[in-house]
Amino acid sequence: MTHPSVSERSIESVRTPAFRRNSDIHTVAVVLEPDNWEQYDPFLLMAHDRMRSGVFGLHPHRGMETVTFLIDGRLNHYDSKHGEGVLQPGDAQWMTAGRGVEHVEDAAKDEEVDLLQLWVNLPAAHKMSPPKYQDLRMHDMPVVKEDGAEVRVFSGSYGDAIAGTVNITPVTMLEINLEAGAAVTPRLPGSYNGFLYVLEGEGTFGADAAAGAKGQVLWLGSADPAGPSQVKIQAASKMRVMLYAGEPVREPVVARGPFVMNTEAEIVQAYRDYRNGLF
Repeated sequence: MTHPSVSERSIESVRTPAFRRNSDIHTVAVVLEPDNWEQYDPFLLMAHDRMRSGVFGLHPHRGMETVTFLIDGRLNHYDSKHGEGVLQPGDAQWMTAGRGVEHVEDAAKDEEVDLLQLWVNLPAAHKMSPPKYQDLRMHDMPVVKEDGAEVRVFSGSYGDAIAGTVNITPVTMLEINLEAGAAVTPRLPGSYNGFLYVLEGEGTFGADAAAGAKGQVLWLGSADPAGPSQVKIQAASKMRVMLYAGEPVREPVVARGPFVMNTEAEIVQAYRDYRNGLF
């Protein structure tokens, strides 16, 4: 029996998102820009927000999932399914909006929070799933420690470590901390699209040893979809980097505000349902 060879991922692009000030209490950098549905599939957008209390009021979502990772500060959460809680630095939350949810994410009083929020598309067959959310506490996540490296698995797997996170769209989400000179080589299905976002430090990435530093997003090159792939990550200085990769949905995307569906008619229905109090 032959085993497929492992494709070495290169880096397709490196970009430095610029922070812009939306108000006196909110600055944001758009890590993944919306409207690049086919390129970023299954990801819809990602924002890096720094904010104080009062930025986002109660608002709805349908047809997608939000993945929030808290870099610093404390974040209060409430949703219309009667879920509430507080995220601490290093925690994440995976919210499935499904057929509809209203929620609030707000900085704790007198604090500034620093967070990443990723939107993940849902396939048509699951867009009207029951809403739910999963708090992914830092201390509950599987951790792999190697020479000068610590990899925390929020979703998917790294080596033999598998997160218990329940996904509709398959997604790997890793927080990787490296000492200077250390390296890791996460494996991913070759069919996955993915990217890295550097939170601290600098290093080299992929088969072509592309340079990346704090504040930069690196999009992974493609691989043989029929087999496994891997991406080498090596730290030049103490480095913290997030890796996100997922299985493309490969369906039409029609997005309006917080609703992500497959057709214009479904978007119109989403707004009608929201106005009629059906979320």
